[in-house]
Amino acid sequence: MIFSTFMFVAYLIILFQIVVDLFRDSELGGVAKAIWIVGLIVVPVLTALFYVISRGRGMAERQRASQERVKADTDAYIRRVAGKSPAEQIAEAKALLDAGAITQDEYARLKAKALA
Repeated sequence: MIFSTFMFVAYLIILFQIVVDLFRDSELGGVAKAIWIVGLIVVPVLTALFYVISRGRGMAERQRASQERVKADTDAYIRRVAGKSPAEQIAEAKALLDAGAITQDEYARLKAKALA
């Protein structure tokens, strides 16, 4: 019972990965995607096995590219939200100090905060 449940869950995970990969692949045409989907519905185990054997390397490459794209987007978002670099923050604080808008203690506090 436990083994059959494990095999069923493993099959569902593989099936989900195949469907995600089909829609992620921009080089594969719509008709070919439809044929793969019909195959997964009509003869699911054989189609899944054949898909993994024939397109497994491409699946890994598309997954890696997707992860790199997500990482790049996340890094860009963090840079945009984080605002200025510590050097820019210190330079602005120094300009405020030179203009007399803040005291030396305030400058030291802003510098320490930027470097933290």
